Amino acid sequence: MALVSDLTTKILFETEKGYSYQCDLTNSIIINFTDIVSSYKIQDFLIFQRKVNSVDILDMLYDLSDHADVQLIETTKKNFSRNLTICEIVQLRELLNGTKFTLSLHSMLCSIANVELI
Repeated sequence: MALVSDLTTKILFETEKGYSYQCDLTNSIIINFTDIVSSYKIQDFLIFQRKVNSVDILDMLYDLSDHADVQLIETTKKNFSRNLTICEIVQLRELLNGTKFTLSLHSMLCSIANVELI
């Protein structure tokens, strides 16, 4: 079974708090963040990444009220729904942005390789 897993998944990015990988069987991106696993099609992943990046960390830091210590982060299809602290939001951003960078880099390298082959 491990051999099948190795052939169908590709680690994209890894941090202390989680990792992401691409599953070839389901054509999706799997995010494992602090032992919460969620799966996304590429468009859903990009929407989730933009949503996490849109959280205003400075507002949360300067707001002294108790409710500003956490922010509810959820996706449209309820793949991920959790109250995250400021530190967790920053860590999730790092994971999602690293994953997006890896996907963009891979796509760019594939397009360059295809142009050179033709």
